[in-house]
Amino acid sequence: MKLVTTSVVRGSHQCESHGGVYLLDLQDNTVRQTLDWNTVAIDWQGRGWDRGLRGIAFDGDIVYIAASDELFAYRPDFSLIGSWRNAYLRHCHEIAVHERRLYLASTAFDTVLGFDLDAQEFGWALHVAAHQFQFKGNVFDPRSPDGPLPLNKLHLNSVHCTPGGLYVTGLKTGGMLLYNGARVQMSVELPPGTHNAQPFRDGVLFNDTEADALRYTGRGEGREDRALKVPRYPPEQLTHTSLDESKIARQGFARGLCVLSDSVVAGGSSPSTVSVYDLAANTRLLSVNLTLDVRNAIHGLAVWPYD
Repeated sequence: MKLVTTSVVRGSHQCESHGGVYLLDLQDNTVRQTLDWNTVAIDWQGRGWDRGLRGIAFDGDIVYIAASDELFAYRPDFSLIGSWRNAYLRHCHEIAVHERRLYLASTAFDTVLGFDLDAQEFGWALHVAAHQFQFKGNVFDPRSPDGPLPLNKLHLNSVHCTPGGLYVTGLKTGGMLLYNGARVQMSVELPPGTHNAQPFRDGVLFNDTEADALRYTGRGEGREDRALKVPRYPPEQLTHTSLDESKIARQGFARGLCVLSDSVVAGGSSPSTVSVYDLAANTRLLSVNLTLDVRNAIHGLAVWPYD
């Protein structure tokens, strides 16, 4: 089995690589970098900001990868097909395909954008707002100049689609929200700082980033709870510890998540490491480290569907 992952180099400098795309072969624990992201036309202020590549999704033989403010389409050999921008796409995080639409979590605008895969344009958007512990979803046309302001109040970072609705989670939403086509409501409460939340079996699977752990919480009979710590390395093995001007980069930052089977999942952490976990056995099966650069963090993670 192969996985594909993207990375963000927090605190990197102009003219340096600030992320990339990697293929991981879990059979022989090998890593191959397929893209190196080093554009200088980005915002270099603190944290990840515009650095690196983000969410990953697939539509047939097209690989979609999001940067901070641009959606890219590649062939499986990573030759570029095209790219698209939108005024409301900024600090994008995760992306997901459902039916004939690709959804993108646009963090700066507290918005989920919908990209029409057939028309190849942004034609739908949902702005999420919170007021006195209640959430409101406002659907708008992302081609219009009358959309929301970039206030980043909820820091939406993940989106997951099912026939039952659109699930979206942010650092400040208090949990995983569900948009059912009519309204936005709380589906399940989660810890602050959550990434990659998604329905899984009869519960929710997510990265508890502040606790440096991947977690699964079941809600059915015989409730199952799992909390698996991400790998940590001896401090003396870490590199570039003095080059993070943002003072934000740290090891153990849990982000990036994909399901391999009904009981086995993969998760990412920093410095860029992908680990495979057996939830039933409550154990980590293996880890593949890409780099010991503490600034380099996994972002997107998905099962590679091609040979």
